[in-house]
Amino acid sequence: MPTTRLLLAALLALLVVLAPAATAAPAQAAGGCRGADTVPASASDLSRARSATLCLLNQERRDRGRGALTRSRQLERSARAYSERMVNERFFAHEGPDGRGLVERIRERTGYLVRTASWSVGENLAWGSGGRATPREIVRSWMNSPGHKRNILNRRFRHLGIGIALGAPRSVGDAGAATYTTHFGRRARR
Repeated sequence: MPTTRLLLAALLALLVVLAPAATAAPAQAAGGCRGADTVPASASDLSRARSATLCLLNQERRDRGRGALTRSRQLERSARAYSERMVNERFFAHEGPDGRGLVERIRERTGYLVRTASWSVGENLAWGSGGRATPREIVRSWMNSPGHKRNILNRRFRHLGIGIALGAPRSVGDAGAATYTTHFGRRARR
């Protein structure tokens, strides 16, 4: 019987930051990660923000002697769908209103856990508005939270999916906002 390991280090991370609305910052090479200070304000900004988030997370890992995470399209599908769902349905939690958790969401949306002897997954959530919605600020908030930091620096994780949706899971008035989901994973094939 396969060994199943589940790592969900952060139970619930409420990053509810209400900052004044800001215009999108120019993409810049800050700390070696192009787009780290971009405020996602349009669909065209999302790709840049995802790349910057991956770069920043890998910088944190590299600075502490961890291997780099590689992008997983499978995990990205589930992360993107969850960010969009939280914005559309106005909730912010690791478990959806229907009671489905991370493992069920990954199984529904991807083939990531198919034919694996063992696996580990984890999830970080955040949202911010205005200048607090940049990849740099989101990663900074995660690194200042023990459970989120543990996921980011977990030596077992090899893969990452990043989903960013425009908007917030709560009404923030006129301020632009973005909601981030990261799905971390590791699997051993049979």
